[in-house]
Amino acid sequence: MTIFSYHLVSIPFSMAIKGLFLNPIDKNTKGLIHAEYMTAMTLGSPIISTSRFLIKQVAIFAQWENEEALEEYLNKEKIGKLLSNGWHVRLEFMREWGKIGGFKIPEQKAKLATSASSVVAVTIARMKPLAVPRFLHWGRPVEKLVRDHEGTLLSLASVRFPNTVSTFSIWKTEEEMTNMVHGHSTMPKPKRHANAMKERERKDFHFEFTTLRFKPISEFGSWKGKENYIPDLKKN
Repeated sequence: MTIFSYHLVSIPFSMAIKGLFLNPIDKNTKGLIHAEYMTAMTLGSPIISTSRFLIKQVAIFAQWENEEALEEYLNKEKIGKLLSNGWHVRLEFMREWGKIGGFKIPEQKAKLATSASSVVAVTIARMKPLAVPRFLHWGRPVEKLVRDHEGTLLSLASVRFPNTVSTFSIWKTEEEMTNMVHGHSTMPKPKRHANAMKERERKDFHFEFTTLRFKPISEFGSWKGKENYIPDLKKN
């Protein structure tokens, strides 16, 4: 059964600059199906600010043939060993909306253990260049909603030039996440996400777009001095 992984790690500045132009993850890596290498951003931060584009913080979202392939990469490959010094969560696929190239979406779908179990959401989009200003206009309020939502355990955005943008969020429960999506949360201006989705349906921002939902199965390492972001998972 394939698994997905999401990694966060701080890297040296020189490596970060090189990574803007060359993906350091070899697409021919044994057991790797696909990987997105991106630079982390702070959700909802001003467009022109040092917190918007966190040059030394890297986010990697990957799919593997199995967990053994991921373990081998982390233990034996240069970049894998670097990722081992950061934080990552391993994921089983639950649901997909939209489509994007590269990944092989499994037919088998995982289920949460209980209604109180945490859930992970990942969005990936390939932007239409002329739609970027309109996307930012509608997207930043949604970023702030997710960032400040009482139901999130960890949330961030990431980017890969020239046109890939992504979000990652861990939610306390699936219900809190779906309530946010449909505008039913108790947060101020709760319909920010729902309104942005209506605008996208009216005139799409993207060439490709997908939202993926996952069951977290294990968590490793620390990020920004914190461990065990997902309380119902055993720390590894």
